[in-house]
Amino acid sequence: MNLRNTGPTGPPTATTPEAVAAVALREMRWWDIDAVLGVEQVLFPQDAWSAGMFWSELARARGPRATRRYLVAAALDGSLAGYGGLAAVDGVGDIQTVGVLPGHEGTGLGSRLLTALLAAAESEFACHQVLLEVRVDNPRAQRLYERFGFETIGVRRGYYQPGNVDAYVMRRHRRSAPAHDEHDEHDETQGTRHA
Repeated sequence: MNLRNTGPTGPPTATTPEAVAAVALREMRWWDIDAVLGVEQVLFPQDAWSAGMFWSELARARGPRATRRYLVAAALDGSLAGYGGLAAVDGVGDIQTVGVLPGHEGTGLGSRLLTALLAAAESEFACHQVLLEVRVDNPRAQRLYERFGFETIGVRRGYYQPGNVDAYVMRRHRRSAPAHDEHDEHDETQGTRHA
């Protein structure tokens, strides 16, 4: 079942409560890499990560010395609706990437991914702050991060290549909570590359 293309008389669409609940967050594993690469091509066609980059990140996501947490958002049929990743070193977390396919925007999935990554930053990695970069031309993602307590602390000129797009650097201190309902219909990042 492709949740993005079903109609009102068929299975639930991505925006129905049933479909939203049917998308489960789970740990990203090596067998997810091919599907994640497909999502990458949709969301980040100019600067999609390679399989090798994901393999490298996942190699640091397990075991007693793990410094990464990567999640996928999987629909009932096994297809991916999104994913996100966090790196953490010495009490500082860094949201590496959050991506939600366009058919799942407005469902709260971006908030769910961000909530899970921030929980991992605090509980698994004891982070006292979390950083991220977000494109200056992505106000939707900026609003999501602001609702989660992130504040702009600087600009990285030409950070996103090859488009030479600037990035805001944002920071969230531990225990900041969203300003309102985490499932706001306008909370989706679609694709936000942070690394």
